[in-house]
Amino acid sequence: MRKVMLTGDRPTGKLHVGHYVGSLRRRVELQNTGDFDDIFIMIADAQALTDNADNPEKVRQNIIEVALDYLACGLDPEKSTILIQSQIPELCELSFYYMNLVTVSRLQRNPTVKSEIQMRNFEASIPVGFFTYPISQAADITAFKATVVPVGEDQMPMLEQTKEIVHKFNSVYGETLVEPKILLPENQACMRLPGTDGKAKMSKSLGNCIYLSEEPEEIKKKVFSMFTDPNHIRIEDPGSLEGNTVFTYLDAFCRPEYFPEFLPEYEDLDELKAHYQRGGLGDMKVKRFLNNVLQAELEPIRNRRKEFQKDIPAVYEMLRKGTEKAEKVAAETLRDVKAAMKINYFDDEELIRMQSAKYTEE
Repeated sequence: MRKVMLTGDRPTGKLHVGHYVGSLRRRVELQNTGDFDDIFIMIADAQALTDNADNPEKVRQNIIEVALDYLACGLDPEKSTILIQSQIPELCELSFYYMNLVTVSRLQRNPTVKSEIQMRNFEASIPVGFFTYPISQAADITAFKATVVPVGEDQMPMLEQTKEIVHKFNSVYGETLVEPKILLPENQACMRLPGTDGKAKMSKSLGNCIYLSEEPEEIKKKVFSMFTDPNHIRIEDPGSLEGNTVFTYLDAFCRPEYFPEFLPEYEDLDELKAHYQRGGLGDMKVKRFLNNVLQAELEPIRNRRKEFQKDIPAVYEMLRKGTEKAEKVAAETLRDVKAAMKINYFDDEELIRMQSAKYTEE
């Protein structure tokens, strides 16, 4: 079986460090292994419109922002197909067919849908498109016959629902769709990077993000205002690592080579943590170290982005070519689905022959 990877992001703003450690960094690593026959990276604008239908300009403007972040992080259009979701009509048709395989109660039980509805205050009036976006996501994944989908921990319920749809379709219509495998970040801290304010989810709407394209002074400002241990009042007080945003970020970003460069009095992160826990280490010293780490990580990304910004028409042309390639693959899957469901009337020569014979005999 061919190895195919699919993943993507909603274009509701520039990408932040949560996107980077949760999935984007891993995508680039997997891309560069050469282990995959195809890699599809989707800018999910149709999905973004499910809760931004009254502000399409927001989605429209952020297509290019996400594309620039992709390229800046190292996604290579020669190795990965970068596409725009709304430009592939086959995805809508697949979603429509899959809707018949999922109950309303099942969608209501999806933990990701429940938390997203609550976060957006949709409890009283949920847009149908938003409510059914797990089905749309299943269409995205199966359209490209994805075998691997790298996601953050919060997306696991969505992938489980995709697998349920695949099983249901194949049991009813015969083996047609490919079941995807979930690929989670290897680093536990990257499963769900908290916001700078310590809240469980980093979100553009909550204003607790550090963006990949952020300038150095803004990064420093956000790091220095990060949530730590509220009980660590004096330097000599023992500090707690649990729920301490600064150390969570260090777990996600710190590499051994940063200690000799930025904090040579410590051998590694374990030694730094131990000192903090027994007391005698101030929050600001740890924050300064984290700031240096993030600056080192994000500077090359920011600089590459500025280079790609110099030729925006070339970025749109890259997106056009990627989308055209992706649509051909989705069209093949749709043909297979319609054949399995026996709704490919004009291509079914046996059906036409049988009907013709029936009425000829009469």
